[in-house]
Amino acid sequence: MVVQDRKVKGGIAAVLNGYFGSELEKDFEMKYVESYKDGNKFSKLIKAIIGYIHFLKVLIIDKPELVHIHSSFGPSFYRKIPFILMASWAKKSIINHCHGADFETFYLKANDRKKKLIKKIYNKCSLFIALSDEWKKNLSLIVPLEKIQVVENYSLMNENAAMEKMNRKSNNQILFLGQICQRKGCYDIPTVVGKVVKNFPEVKFILAGSGEIKQLKKLLKEKGLEKNVIFPGWVRDEEKDKLLRESDVFFLPSYNEGMPMAILDAMGYGLPIVATNVGGIPKLVVDGRNGYTCNPGDVNGFAEKLITLLKNEQHLKNLGTESFQFVKRQYSLETHIHKVKEIYNTQLQ
Repeated sequence: MVVQDRKVKGGIAAVLNGYFGSELEKDFEMKYVESYKDGNKFSKLIKAIIGYIHFLKVLIIDKPELVHIHSSFGPSFYRKIPFILMASWAKKSIINHCHGADFETFYLKANDRKKKLIKKIYNKCSLFIALSDEWKKNLSLIVPLEKIQVVENYSLMNENAAMEKMNRKSNNQILFLGQICQRKGCYDIPTVVGKVVKNFPEVKFILAGSGEIKQLKKLLKEKGLEKNVIFPGWVRDEEKDKLLRESDVFFLPSYNEGMPMAILDAMGYGLPIVATNVGGIPKLVVDGRNGYTCNPGDVNGFAEKLITLLKNEQHLKNLGTESFQFVKRQYSLETHIHKVKEIYNTQLQ
């Protein structure tokens, strides 16, 4: 399996963390090849080169029957080309687990030369794993539909935390987890904060992540809202657990997504969701049932939904309870791993 360094920030690493020590390792002899790490361009290049050498060694010495590659769009696509070519030359079955989000930039708006390269490389893969039906439809523009299977991401549920929320008073804290950038809709957040503050002057927006923090702080300061927004940086483990436990609502105003692990994590802690209706999100968030969705950039809609939840504590708790029950029914790690195992067995026949 071609993976990222375990300390990488982002959704792919969050998905992969559930694989280590799972039933996959009990039922299959797994070999992990790391292809990427956070850092400067030079350190990323060195990591990729070491990954290529390691992968070649695995192909020659261990002779795997199946290669499972976790990929995205942008630079990730180009980094994975050598892995796909080497596995293809070695005549291995290749599963490309696609976590990409911005399909429009990656393929739809690409020039003919890039589209030709994408088709050439992708069609060397035996099977694609898509994160949602929408992404299956997108990928079918590149590879045959029958080569694509949907395996949605999963939630690591915390039932105790979800139950605690039902018994505590809300504190008007709204949580965002992820890369702080334009794609995630972060530049819409200051306007949303300004609208919510008019109804709840003490509201706290927690933007937990790395990225364009200085730019966001500047916008907030210009609007006089800096006291209402906290930037704790990228959070993991105990810090992340604490924020998920303490927050009332999870907010993700992204312009494009696959199936965000951040939303699944929040639902696993019993948080209602306010997000956009892109990618696999509408599969997770049902309006009025466990949260609300709006069009990307709809700052008035976001503010209205957040205010609706904060004004009615019982409604907020009811939607949070449904969030937890929803992922418990359909998005457990065990269900996800079972689907991956079924794909492995089919490909190995």
